[in-house]
Amino acid sequence: MSLQQEIIARLGVKPEIDVDAEIRRRVDFLKRYVLESKTTGLLIAISGGIDSAVATGLCKMATDELSKETGREYITLGVFQPYGEQVDIADSYSVAEAFNLTHKVETNIEQAVDEIALETEYAFKSLGMPRHVSRGGKGNIKARTRMVIQYALAYDLNLLVVGTDHASEAITGFFTKYGDGAVDITPLSSLNKRQVRMLAERLGVPKPILEKAPTAGLWEGQTDEGELGISYEDNSDYLEGKEIDPAVKEKLEKQYLKTEHKRAPIPGI
Repeated sequence: MSLQQEIIARLGVKPEIDVDAEIRRRVDFLKRYVLESKTTGLLIAISGGIDSAVATGLCKMATDELSKETGREYITLGVFQPYGEQVDIADSYSVAEAFNLTHKVETNIEQAVDEIALETEYAFKSLGMPRHVSRGGKGNIKARTRMVIQYALAYDLNLLVVGTDHASEAITGFFTKYGDGAVDITPLSSLNKRQVRMLAERLGVPKPILEKAPTAGLWEGQTDEGELGISYEDNSDYLEGKEIDPAVKEKLEKQYLKTEHKRAPIPGI
């Protein structure tokens, strides 16, 4: 078995999908997990990007159906988490409007993140190596701070925290382990980026979001493809078992091997 075949099997990506069947399968997956966990709904952080928009649509379908089928209220809570002024915050709100979210809240992480960064810089100074927190380090603080707030809300409201992780992120390790990767359930995990987009179009994700460059929102101007140097077209082709440029394939596989620690559970002895 080639490394490409091994990766595809591990991440569970199909070479082709039936969009309606995939939506149904993922909504049923969410419904079943909510019932089994005896929770009262789902929490999804809406970044304004395509992944969280698709996850929001699936969550809302799941909780609406559960409410109708059981006669009890199940909710989808949409959480907006800007760092200071988020230039595309309107996109996050447009997702909530598109899917008719009745439960939504905004929690600005700027003050908490800056305090954590400052305490970290005090620690550097006390170690005799005064420096600022790196750009990537502060990005990780943002990811983890967002999750702290999500779980604070979810715990008291008895909700499951939904992640937007998908196979095109998993293969590159492009997530913060136990930061934005620490969630209760991941309804997109076996889809590549192209397939996520296919679901987005069927679910009715607002057009401006479909046209945006994918970004983790870790710093101004950051994009996934610019950070990795690998296009999502090549990434998706690879995960569908297609042949891609050998140099790109080598780069993608090196990235996969280099980031194995992010996909692996915490090792024990």
